[in-house]
Amino acid sequence: MKLLIVVVMWAVTLAAYAQTVYKCTVDGKVSYSDTPCPAGANAAMLEAPSAPPRDPAAAGALRRQQKQADTLEKARLKREEREERDAARASQAAAVQRKKCDKLKLNKRWADEDARRATGQATEAARLRARRAGETMALECPH
Repeated sequence: MKLLIVVVMWAVTLAAYAQTVYKCTVDGKVSYSDTPCPAGANAAMLEAPSAPPRDPAAAGALRRQQKQADTLEKARLKREEREERDAARASQAAAVQRKKCDKLKLNKRWADEDARRATGQATEAARLRARRAGETMALECPH
């Protein structure tokens, strides 16, 4: 595809060099055109210079640059794929962590409810369980 674009641009450049340019002077104003001047205008035909000879060193440099561009493009695509995989893994890990924290919050809430409803000798044990559930939640879920 890139080669096709280069060939088309080269052909257009050659065509542009092969055209005749007309210098027209109308009422003291000079204009240049690729079509003949209108009637009553001072006209001068300018021959465009021919295209410069092809430089083999430039063609080699172009091939090297194209190869380097292809290599860089492949590296960019590979890096983007790796970044997408890493982002997907991070997203999955965050979802697992949220689920775990939600479960710990629910256990803490239940333990607090049990501590509030406890009576007699079970009160102290229920408070201890609620405190431990809170500590576990604080350890696993810092926010």
